[in-house]
Amino acid sequence: MRNLTGATGLAIAAWAVVASLFQLYTSGFGFFEPREQRSIHLLLLMPLAFVLFPARPGRSPDDRPSLPDWGLAFLCLLPNVYSYWHANRLNLRFENVDPLLPGEWVMGALATLLILEALRRAVTPVLAGLLAVGITYLFLTEYMPGILNYRNMSTEEIIETMYLLNGMGIYGSITGISATMVAIFIVFGAFIEHSGVGRLFHNLGTKVAGGHSGGPAKVEVISSALFGTISGSSTANVFATGSFTIPAMIQLGYKRHFAAGVEAASSVGGQIMPPVMGAGAFVMAEITNIPYSDIIVAALLGSICYFFMILVSVHFEAKRLGLRGCDPSEIPLWRVIVDDLHLLIPVFLLIGMLMIDYSPHFSAFWAIVACVGASWLRKHTRIYPATLWKMLATGGRNMAIVALACAGAGMFVACLTVTGLVISISTVITSLSGGNLLIAGGLLMVTTIILGMGVPTTAAYIIGASIGAKILMDLGVPMLQAHLFVFYFSILADATPPVSVASYAAASIAKCDPMKAGFVAFRLAIAGFVVGFSYLYTPALLLQGPPDGVISQMALVLGGLTLAAAGFFGYFRDRLAVAPRVVLGVGGIVLVLLEQYDDWYRLAIVAVVMACLWVWPALAAPGGLRREAQAGARE
Repeated sequence: MRNLTGATGLAIAAWAVVASLFQLYTSGFGFFEPREQRSIHLLLLMPLAFVLFPARPGRSPDDRPSLPDWGLAFLCLLPNVYSYWHANRLNLRFENVDPLLPGEWVMGALATLLILEALRRAVTPVLAGLLAVGITYLFLTEYMPGILNYRNMSTEEIIETMYLLNGMGIYGSITGISATMVAIFIVFGAFIEHSGVGRLFHNLGTKVAGGHSGGPAKVEVISSALFGTISGSSTANVFATGSFTIPAMIQLGYKRHFAAGVEAASSVGGQIMPPVMGAGAFVMAEITNIPYSDIIVAALLGSICYFFMILVSVHFEAKRLGLRGCDPSEIPLWRVIVDDLHLLIPVFLLIGMLMIDYSPHFSAFWAIVACVGASWLRKHTRIYPATLWKMLATGGRNMAIVALACAGAGMFVACLTVTGLVISISTVITSLSGGNLLIAGGLLMVTTIILGMGVPTTAAYIIGASIGAKILMDLGVPMLQAHLFVFYFSILADATPPVSVASYAAASIAKCDPMKAGFVAFRLAIAGFVVGFSYLYTPALLLQGPPDGVISQMALVLGGLTLAAAGFFGYFRDRLAVAPRVVLGVGGIVLVLLEQYDDWYRLAIVAVVMACLWVWPALAAPGGLRREAQAGARE
């Protein structure tokens, strides 16, 4: 993103502030008619992609927008103004019956090309390429073989699908979710980021875990979990928390790629952490019509398991390397933390309003208002006009990326839907799996991760849900569990090599090989894979079913993940040899996923293995048997 100053920077910041104010106004006082709301939403945000992001990557942040950049930004206004101005007529036209007017031809083609270029610049070339392949497929579908074959689609029909339809395409329901739900939470995240909550989370994590072995890594996990649930972006979370936690971990003695991997895995996991889940819970609620409160309750235990494994892993690594905790002088006093606790008032207000069934956007509006009000309870946190301006400008700039990602996802889903390709893919996966849920889940996992690599998680989840959720539901998986499965793997794509965007961001801070960091992040995030598959088989992790079943399943998952972490990082009470590491790493995961056996039976096996490692740690260590024999001889 360009770092623009002077009159140009002020003008662009003012435009971004207007975008944030529009979202605030409509969230608090009522939305426009859907097509009008979506048109204004993109009208304000699309031009930012061309003035804030250069055409070629690697340009200096101080690079100024060129004349073509300004020209493309101006062109972005035309199709959105046209859509807004003619919203009533477009809403009343007979879709796929009425012919396109000449102006609709021009504006539709222009909007499609501009979004492709905006996605390439501001979001990711991966999503732009995916959408380009989808549109090309629409032109060639009559020539495609097998399940890809579909009737001839004229250029007029393709433009209508992308630009004029109200249920899909540029101004479809997915853009509607961005314009009403996601955008206001992006603004809320900007307010939280600049209000000092990040400092509070870091200080709290340092106080709780900083003094223990490997303290900075545990601080990183806790602060990333707390901040990540609000930020909505794994990459933004990496830069917000990793800029000070990664250097602290390296200074303590952790390897650079391990520090980067911990930050990447923790930042990715923030989006599965209730209560906000990076706005993912609200998108899921909108798609499924499942109440928000049900979603965050169902996601709670899974997120605990995810971060538990990361904490256990960094603890084992610290013990293996003999690392200490933070210096006592670096651990803040409780008084410092208490002085910032009032900054959590907006978060508690948001959760409270959501739990008593206020709409998410209205709740976020009042949480933002409370953020400003609460800041004046302490002199050192007060938000003055300059800070308020910065918050609104940051919110507008961040919204541009998410709005474009959602518009692109809506267009790609339209490519899959109008040709019936979603049904064809579902048929193929169902046929390959032979009705076996485990095989179907594995195929969907791979599909979702591939589609989600390099794609913002909101867009990745929407695309993955359009393909995979119905397959799982047809195999008997309840709707909420099916969508949580897709949601988990859409998010875990950011921690899965080779395209692990969170790892690349963390590696840029740690100055290490991003592939090494990615593989560390993948090992740390394996709990997400385990929890995702557990959702397919048992409702216990969703806090559904009898209490003893919930307790046994939770204990089993935590125990199995502990064994897996010991195997992955080579330590329990002593260093572990290669053979025990392989057995523990694979066995811990398998014990959790063998759902055909009783929970208590598997839990007993976990307990026995842990007891053996605890009582005879040297037996599993390199040279352990020889050391035991020598010790016996000495006795």
